[in-house]
Amino acid sequence: MGMNVSGGGGGGGRRRSRKKAVMSEINITPMVDVMLVLLIIFMVAAPMMTSGVPLDLPSSSAAAMPNQADPITVGITPDGAVFIDETPVAEADLVAQLTAMGVNGAEDRIFLRGDTTANYGSVMRVMGLLSAGGFSQIGLITQPDQ
Repeated sequence: MGMNVSGGGGGGGRRRSRKKAVMSEINITPMVDVMLVLLIIFMVAAPMMTSGVPLDLPSSSAAAMPNQADPITVGITPDGAVFIDETPVAEADLVAQLTAMGVNGAEDRIFLRGDTTANYGSVMRVMGLLSAGGFSQIGLITQPDQ
């Protein structure tokens, strides 16, 4: 009875273990997951980032105007109080405040938000002050018709 000791068939000594090849592809699944979470967060947070003075804006069927990067909003409440963004300001100081903020009348658009129940005369008076102060691009903000 003889045995072959030279190692022919199924022995474990001659098998070489192969190293796994380096993966050269980027796994984008975690990146897509993070982007979808960020998209949902921004979709929920974006409507909450509107200017803070609560006004009941009139509705209009006019088309929306293109947005600028950082618009200045002047609001007029029903009792005639004037606000720059969320800061109350006197009508006499309106142009001086806008100029101090670095608003250039020829280049920057000013959005004028007048409440539906606000006096038409006070809205036109503020618009006249802005026009007389050198601000030529004044846009009136309304709610879209539903």
